[in-house]
Amino acid sequence: MPTPQPVSYRHGGLVCTDHTIDVPLDHGAPGSPSISLFAREVVAEGREHEDLPRLLWLQGGPGGRAERPNASGAWLRRALADHRVVLMDQRGTGRSTPADRRTLARFGTDHEAAAAYLGHFRADSIVRDAELLRRYFQGERPWSVLGQSFGGFATLTYLSLAPEGLSQAYITGGLPTLTGHADDVYRAAYARTLAHNERYFARYPADQEIAEAVAAHLEAHDVRMPTGERLTVRRFQTLGITFGTSAKFDSLHYLLETAFTDGGTGPELTDTFLRGVDAAVSFAERPLYAALHEPIYAQGGRATAWSAHRVRQEFPAFDAGSGEPLRFTGEMVYPWQFEEDPSLVPLRGAADVLAARTDWSALYDLDRLAANDVPVVAAVYQDDMYVDREHSLATADAVRGLRTWVSADHAHDGVRADAAVFDRLLAMADGKR
Repeated sequence: MPTPQPVSYRHGGLVCTDHTIDVPLDHGAPGSPSISLFAREVVAEGREHEDLPRLLWLQGGPGGRAERPNASGAWLRRALADHRVVLMDQRGTGRSTPADRRTLARFGTDHEAAAAYLGHFRADSIVRDAELLRRYFQGERPWSVLGQSFGGFATLTYLSLAPEGLSQAYITGGLPTLTGHADDVYRAAYARTLAHNERYFARYPADQEIAEAVAAHLEAHDVRMPTGERLTVRRFQTLGITFGTSAKFDSLHYLLETAFTDGGTGPELTDTFLRGVDAAVSFAERPLYAALHEPIYAQGGRATAWSAHRVRQEFPAFDAGSGEPLRFTGEMVYPWQFEEDPSLVPLRGAADVLAARTDWSALYDLDRLAANDVPVVAAVYQDDMYVDREHSLATADAVRGLRTWVSADHAHDGVRADAAVFDRLLAMADGKR
């Protein structure tokens, strides 16, 4: 199939141009098969002919497509005052060549081959894609990057592998541990998730009884979501992932208030509730998030070995039915989700291979980061549920010239919720803060 030509259109005061280029699946292997990489360039209407600097947006994830301009966060309109913004669908997502149960079906039961394929979808490959995209747009001229969450992880990889491509780096909620194992990441994450549970139930104390009632009902009944799959207690508990952002912190409350209705034989869970749960817990739209969530921390010769699943044993507060108040888990992925989520079931074998893999390449060059000369500013959120503050600050100390702003006023989605976050980073980069 030929590569599509760029297409431009206008809406809402924006001029958008869609681009698709071919990139190697394996940047380190001459003759590697190609996959498609999609990117949308956005510029403010009336400025489309100006030579504005480009800003690459690296979104969170892994496995999340770029924001769409009609539903973008607060940062985009602010960025368009000074930049052309490039919204790149990271490989495997959106309009780039997808990696999901349908496209991976060609590997059949060859789980090793499927895992080897998925191993090319980490930050190192994303950065090399970005470099090809940069040259496609503007030759050797460097551009700036804004990395949110996992996009910040990828930005540190960018600074490690191709700093010559960057003129400026902005990071929000995305300074990872450079040397820690996945066990260190999840051990810290479970403690933070418990703290966010306490915040949630302090705000909505009556929800404790409803959550317990839902769990008891799921334990006693075979409850099916509208898709036909069973809702188990442990899957219900994964709704705690919503506690980490300001936009979704309250969403569980408004879901629980729809939980029960009077059925023909007694209380039943409503279709409204079950549909809402399905939308929150399904990985159908982001299977790479599940498959690669632990491999994004993998380097240094150690397997992740289903880290979140193993480390959870150190936190019995999450054990449903223990007699303690029900607690919700957060940003963790478990092997049993590859048994209960239809979009993940075909990926279970490959996920097991990835969990056992030890020969991962390094994602960060510590010496290069210590000698960094690219201006870098980062927002670190004081109570970020997804990215550990102490890990972030230790990383900041390891990157030469990196300046941080620690905010107690924003959650993990601060840059999407409040344009002042990106404003603050721009001011820091300009030496005004």
